[in-house]
Amino acid sequence: MRAVTIGQNEAGQRLDKFLNKYMKEAGVSFFYKMMRKKNIVLNGKKCTGKEILLIGDEVKLFLAEETLEKFGAPPADYSAQKKASVAETKEYLLAFEKLKNIRILYEDEDILALDKPAGVLSQKASVADFSANEWLIGYLLSQKKLTAEALATFHPSVCNRLDRNTSGLLLCGKSLLGTQKLTGLIRNRQIHKDYRLFLLGEVKEKQILTGYLLKDTKKNQVKILTKPAEGADEIKTGIEPLACLELPGIGTVTYAQAELFTGKTHQIRAHFAWAGHPLLGDPKYGNEAVNRTLKQTYGIGRQLLHAWQIRQKDAASGILPTGGITCPLPEDFQKLLLAAGIQP
Repeated sequence: MRAVTIGQNEAGQRLDKFLNKYMKEAGVSFFYKMMRKKNIVLNGKKCTGKEILLIGDEVKLFLAEETLEKFGAPPADYSAQKKASVAETKEYLLAFEKLKNIRILYEDEDILALDKPAGVLSQKASVADFSANEWLIGYLLSQKKLTAEALATFHPSVCNRLDRNTSGLLLCGKSLLGTQKLTGLIRNRQIHKDYRLFLLGEVKEKQILTGYLLKDTKKNQVKILTKPAEGADEIKTGIEPLACLELPGIGTVTYAQAELFTGKTHQIRAHFAWAGHPLLGDPKYGNEAVNRTLKQTYGIGRQLLHAWQIRQKDAASGILPTGGITCPLPEDFQKLLLAAGIQP
């Protein structure tokens, strides 16, 4: 028999969800069968799996150690647990060491906001990748804000994603509570997401673009439609011009702020390209000749899109700080503004 006491990062979730994390290789039907037979009990009583766990609850597993091991449970022996934990955490600490240009913008007990540079993945795309997600866990481990043993049942994580070459603000959950609240706010569209960007040509007035976005998963590319179609999602993108600039070698561009009312893959990039104002530097949806000049003249080779600010719609009852979180402009944005004679 093994007894597991629920801590802060396990509390707040359903028992069946906890079990699925504790024994990653076991199917859901196995858990329900064991609960019916009272081989898994909560606080000494029969359970259904739907119970919400509280700090101090005790989950008892009347299962053989061989069964627990087979289904991926962490070792019961402390020395074995420590050895497994060291192997798992090595990758996270290495990511924290390698990705030195990630900055913390805000942190409290439950959430953390990062400034992700262009070129860094939000979450890994392959086994060999280092991403902001691994950096986050490595940071928390290095600062003793997370233990290796706690990773058996909870992984802090990035809650919103940015394209590799989009810079700016990432929200992360440090605790289970923080992760649940952030993902709930994002899922229910309770967060304003404001971006800063450079568009080709002149955008004269504040407006809202609408349409339908259809994704081609094989090409990892999207197209914008004016009418509903099978598999297409309705989208809504706001744009507010901040300044019309003349960039030597490129011509007229608009420095602007965009708001995502819906958050779909490549939405901002594709929507403005469809409207005739592609992002400077965008390799998928932009102007090749302009991008070439941008690279040759200014040394900039990525789409100029920056997640600038995140605000909660109901700030009084939220998990984000009052006034939201703002991410400073990156160097390439400042470089173009100075080239056009504007102080960033």
